[in-house]
Amino acid sequence: MSIEKNWEELGDDIYCIDTGFLRPKMTACYLIREGDAAAILDTGTNFTAPTVYALLNVLGLTRDNVKYVIPTHVHLDHAGGVGQLMADCANAQLVIHPKGAPHMIDPSRIVAGATAVYGEERFANDYGTLLPVDEERVIAAQDGDTFDLNGRTLTFYDTPGHANHHGCILDSKSRAIVTGDTFGLSYRELKTDKGDYIFAPSTPVAFDPDAWHQSIDKLMALNPSAMLLTHYSRVTDLESLAQQLHRNIDAISEIAISEEGEEAGRHERIKGELGDLTAQQIIDHGVDMSKEQILEFLSSDLELNAQGLEVWLKRRAKARG
Repeated sequence: MSIEKNWEELGDDIYCIDTGFLRPKMTACYLIREGDAAAILDTGTNFTAPTVYALLNVLGLTRDNVKYVIPTHVHLDHAGGVGQLMADCANAQLVIHPKGAPHMIDPSRIVAGATAVYGEERFANDYGTLLPVDEERVIAAQDGDTFDLNGRTLTFYDTPGHANHHGCILDSKSRAIVTGDTFGLSYRELKTDKGDYIFAPSTPVAFDPDAWHQSIDKLMALNPSAMLLTHYSRVTDLESLAQQLHRNIDAISEIAISEEGEEAGRHERIKGELGDLTAQQIIDHGVDMSKEQILEFLSSDLELNAQGLEVWLKRRAKARG
């Protein structure tokens, strides 16, 4: 697929860009355009940049027209391309959660952590080289801060739960919210005539179910027209999906809590129970896939979610002393 075809216009001058990370339609980057100004929300990896620039060109804009780069949080499928975009877009400011800002100014800790997990070769293939961002170009956004895009207002909301450095952005024109991972994952392949299937990514290291419930309610109270998910694209049946997501957070928390105090082999048991729960829900949702196919399709998600729940249990144990 040529990069010129690798996006979808969602209306109101909002474009969903398929970053191509790991597989098609897994990870999105959003471009919002108002007149001669653009904002990039979630960036994908370094390898997303050429697609962003191709879209700017189609829209009659250049890199100099990018006013803001706004990752929802610093997980690399959302923020790995920040440094490259900021290096190429000379007029852009980086808007980011205060807890995420240091990691974009000096990404060495992120690089070290991800390299330890994936190895140097896979890290280079998946993410490229992470570039630091000049501190003077970084805005540490507080809850409720607003940013002007040619009269169009982008409002930042602090939304912990998936990560403690997570923020979501409400667009005043469309009333849609770019949600990162706060409003869950809803892959297009799992949509049926029953609607979208949604679930919570409990990836390491800051899963917090209580905070997450509050963040979902906070977003819903804004009465949005749609949620723009990084994984993947726009969803609109928001009341139903919010309830699904609340239930899913409770269900995976219960799976983890049932394993407290039983550390030997715990990771594999949690992963197995997550797989059983998710596969059955997807089959009941009417997706034409076998359990084995579902487990293969979601293998990376299930592994990361199990890791995150394991970290959460260790944090709970430490808090109890």
